[in-house]
Amino acid sequence: MTLFLPFFPSPPYLPDKITGKSHPDSRVFSYICFPQKQKARNILDRKPIIAVDGVSGSGKSTIARTLARKYGLTYIDTGAMYRALTYYAMQEHYLQEGEFFKNLLIADLNKIEIGFDAQGHTLLNGQDVETEIRSMDVSQNVSLVSSVPEVRQAMVLLQRSISRQNGIAMDGRDIGTVVFPDADVKLFIVSDPRVRARRRCDELKAKGVEVDFEQVLDNITSRDYMDTHRETSPLVKAPDAIEIDNSTLTLTQQEEEIDRIVAEKLKKY
Repeated sequence: MTLFLPFFPSPPYLPDKITGKSHPDSRVFSYICFPQKQKARNILDRKPIIAVDGVSGSGKSTIARTLARKYGLTYIDTGAMYRALTYYAMQEHYLQEGEFFKNLLIADLNKIEIGFDAQGHTLLNGQDVETEIRSMDVSQNVSLVSSVPEVRQAMVLLQRSISRQNGIAMDGRDIGTVVFPDADVKLFIVSDPRVRARRRCDELKAKGVEVDFEQVLDNITSRDYMDTHRETSPLVKAPDAIEIDNSTLTLTQQEEEIDRIVAEKLKKY
């Protein structure tokens, strides 16, 4: 599997090959490309790693993206990466009528390219799939795909490699526990399921997508259960993570609280 990140601040870098055995008939390859250098907004002696974990629809991506911009870090939407793989599996008919032919997806990992363009849109084998991966169909299947151990192994290889070149703000469900257990800052975001469902409905309707609230709520609660009960890398709060419940917080209140926490944690920089 290949990840291209053409727009993140980093010096020119000759990618190294990371090989992980994921299946008797396939190998996972990771190539990390950083072709250009850009000026970071905030120069630190050593760039920090910020891990933002939490439940589905809690605003993790917005938080991590904001922190990356504030501290001049690389931002990676790991949720989009898993969604892209899910969309690929659906397009190849590896997910159909309640069946998941996971071995076929595992065998394809070495030929899948996931990337992000200059606008932050998700690319799958060179195609912009940002709209497609946000659909309810993908949402209903992404936890199934992300629970496959070989898939998570491949993703962790990619995600860990990125931090070698630049500090990082990354959101997901196992960033602070598995991907970067020694992250400088660990946040764990939670929110009431009905609040998350309402936010998700508003987001989709703003894009012109008509959705049913109860269907969205059911999807969120189902994903919560699958994420917290899967055998490989379940969603759990790291012992040293700081939990933030944003159910009743405004965006401004949330940002102020997170700024305070992160500033305190990064005093050593």
